[in-house]
Amino acid sequence: MVFKLTQAGFDTIAVSDGVAALKTIEADPPRLAILDVMMPGLSGIDVLRNVRAKESTKDLDVILLTARARDSDIDTGFATGASDYVIKPFSPRELLHRVNAVLARGDR
Repeated sequence: MVFKLTQAGFDTIAVSDGVAALKTIEADPPRLAILDVMMPGLSGIDVLRNVRAKESTKDLDVILLTARARDSDIDTGFATGASDYVIKPFSPRELLHRVNAVLARGDR
């Protein structure tokens, strides 16, 4: 995923868990964050809640990645403030299209 996004010209930072993701986002808010719902430490949903609660990051676009495909899981993701919700498995090309679509919308 990082390789494909970097290859497409995006600057990327990969972290290993939710705590690191939140610290990285708070330290220097990116234009877009891609979070796995099932990260260790803090889940992607928990990170997203924290992001939405802070004035400096409340408008950040966030794409959630997950294997959770039930309607209630998708509803929770969007209700928490996700810009998009991508269900695994997905191709790197699909993710790149989703990233471009979210950035083009600029809805936050």
